[in-house]
Amino acid sequence: MSKPTKRMKQMAGKLPKEEPVALPQAVEVLKQFGTTKFDQSVEIAMRLGVDPKQADQIIRGSIVLPNGIGKSLRVVVFAKDEKADEAREAGADEVGGEELAERIKEGWTDFDVCIASPDMMGIVGPLGRTLGPRGLMPSPRAGTVTPEVGQTVKEYKAGKVEFRNDKAGNVHAVVGKLSFDAPKLVENIQAFVNHIQGMKPASVRGQYVKGISISATMSPGIRVAA
Repeated sequence: MSKPTKRMKQMAGKLPKEEPVALPQAVEVLKQFGTTKFDQSVEIAMRLGVDPKQADQIIRGSIVLPNGIGKSLRVVVFAKDEKADEAREAGADEVGGEELAERIKEGWTDFDVCIASPDMMGIVGPLGRTLGPRGLMPSPRAGTVTPEVGQTVKEYKAGKVEFRNDKAGNVHAVVGKLSFDAPKLVENIQAFVNHIQGMKPASVRGQYVKGISISATMSPGIRVAA
């Protein structure tokens, strides 16, 4: 087991002694960890009291954060005719049909989001083996199979974030950059927390949100009061 670096020890010394803490205080501490040469991403992890084996307790969806995530996502769209024009006007990086599917089959996955209009799923469906493991497969539940391709492209370009609980019932997401002003980070994080809290399945008994933690790319986690 490797020893903690000097930088990690210094950061650990700044962590609140009494945890968890209020969100504004947690963000204030997190902002002190911006000592790297690059702008670190800020992430949230929420431990939920769900049973991931139960289909009605899967927490999956997306949200447009108030202040974006500080990153321009590369968006590809499967659409044709008017829908293809809508996607291009909205700022999609690549728009196509069979020719786009062939590029992906050959191994091209240099994008962050894949959107498809419903009439293109016959072409997109066979790409599941390539896109699925990378979390890029369009799906109605995630809102990436939709007739509103133009609006969906705009949302992702504006900072829409997808999420899905893992096998342990945890939800992770990027909620901004460490360079964001503290109030903007607080607003983004609170919006995400509120969204997840509003998705509590009716079948969940007991405590739903069991823990919240925020961290930067190269920082320890800070526990946040739910």
